[in-house]
Amino acid sequence: MLQRLTIKNVALIENADITFAEGLNVLSGETGAGKSVILDSVNFVLGAKADRSMIRYGETESMVKAEFFVPENSKAVAALREMDIDSDGEIIISRKFTENGKNAIKINGNTVTAAMLRQVTDSLVDVHGQSEHFFLLKESNQLKMLDDVIGEEISQAKEKLSALLKENRHVEEQIEKLGGDEQERSRRLDILRFQIDEIEAVNLQDGEEEELLVKRNKINNLEKIISALKDALSVLESEGGVSDGLRMANRSLANIARLDEEYSAICDRLEGLAGEAEDISATLSDMGEELYFDENEATEVESRLDAIRALKRKYGANKEAIDEYLRIISEEYALLSDCEGKYAELTAEKAKIEEKIYKICREITAMRQKHGEAFCARVTNELKTLNIASAQFAIDFKAYSKEDVHRANTNGLDEICFLFSANAGEPMKPLGKIISGGEMSRFMLAVKTQLSQVNEICTYIFDEIDAGISGKTAKVVGEKLARIANNTQILAVSHLAQIAVMSDKEFLIQKEEQDGKTLTNVLPLNEEQKTLEIVRLLGGEGGDEYAYKHAEELIKQAKEYKNSIK
Repeated sequence: MLQRLTIKNVALIENADITFAEGLNVLSGETGAGKSVILDSVNFVLGAKADRSMIRYGETESMVKAEFFVPENSKAVAALREMDIDSDGEIIISRKFTENGKNAIKINGNTVTAAMLRQVTDSLVDVHGQSEHFFLLKESNQLKMLDDVIGEEISQAKEKLSALLKENRHVEEQIEKLGGDEQERSRRLDILRFQIDEIEAVNLQDGEEEELLVKRNKINNLEKIISALKDALSVLESEGGVSDGLRMANRSLANIARLDEEYSAICDRLEGLAGEAEDISATLSDMGEELYFDENEATEVESRLDAIRALKRKYGANKEAIDEYLRIISEEYALLSDCEGKYAELTAEKAKIEEKIYKICREITAMRQKHGEAFCARVTNELKTLNIASAQFAIDFKAYSKEDVHRANTNGLDEICFLFSANAGEPMKPLGKIISGGEMSRFMLAVKTQLSQVNEICTYIFDEIDAGISGKTAKVVGEKLARIANNTQILAVSHLAQIAVMSDKEFLIQKEEQDGKTLTNVLPLNEEQKTLEIVRLLGGEGGDEYAYKHAEELIKQAKEYKNSIK
């Protein structure tokens, strides 16, 4: 349930801290007082798209925090655990929105994205507004609602169907590669053969380009290298050079080597240096003799690098990419070369897959028809308790055959339409063509009553579910809300006394001016204040004794009814 809602700087609300009850919470107030701001705030913290206009005038950011408590085995807690967010059933969501359009969302202190937020809140709250009336009039949305009623059973079947559709698309792609007439296939084969031959002719080896670049660099700097080797060799071997100097120094110290171990050690080191200098000289001499300019080699290196650059320009940035491209075109070449045999093989495979697709579509349809019939019966019974005594509700399934498999999607092949009739003797017709506003409100309430029994939503929010109703029907709707609230928390915006009297907690939304500013306040009402609000909703005045007694009687009847259904 939603235990607490904190709102700061949202529209006309500067600060609001609302603690909700477990059962039926009713928000009432004059038109324009700001009831919609409360619901906008709830939608915002649940993940709805933010808008700068929601920030209170003169402020730089708005913030909403919602505190929920749900069972530890709920879908919302499971979704949090998948995100590595701990929860023992307590879920605290906070969301800030700044004037420069930046969002800051946290769940239990962990920063999350808007998409992650919705994964959690989809299992927490169901918000029903007037727009949902229009949502349900669209037949694709009717199919989604029916599938929501069926639940996990149909989800598993749709996953299997999705895998088959993916497999079928792959086969179709393979068949498409065989498409076109003989001339087109021949042209494609020629292109592929040329590309394969070109890549294979170069026969690029691992690390070859790097080695060639080093070799080319040496060739381009040959004169510089020879000059450097010659100069170094001269320093080492010329008369009086490094080697001569080391030998002379060694001979000088040899005369005193016996006098002290330190002199002997230095003498040995000089001997080693002289030997190393001679070895370096020999190495430099060999390197110099090996160096010569080979015009043919230079041409070959440049030609090979040109060939590699051409491959990279056409087929990939490196050897791995070129090899992968060669693999792909080789497979396509093999496929086109054996066109007739492969086409027959793929066509047969496609036929088998489509048979499986059709079979699972029929299974999904049977599942929907079975559960849909039971769902319609339950909704019809609910409608009768909501003062539509002659209500009829059914789901029409459009027929399809194997020839329609090509249009199958992850929802199967079903096209459905909700049919409804509110009056005896009147045939059922598509929902949107005959239902009135008051009937639509009750129809949605009946549907929500049934959905509350199959999903794990902990809180329902109804924005003026009482639209278009009054009198006895309003009393029935109020009783229905009270009955649902025995198991599920409800937040309802209402203008009707018959619904407000059923509340377990009543809130008055009122607008007032303070220091030249307009503020919306949310006031929890005690029993006496609730009675006065019922008087107002009945159209009475504060001092109207008759209206006050009438309100007291309605509240008394409501308490008796709620006690009778617990």
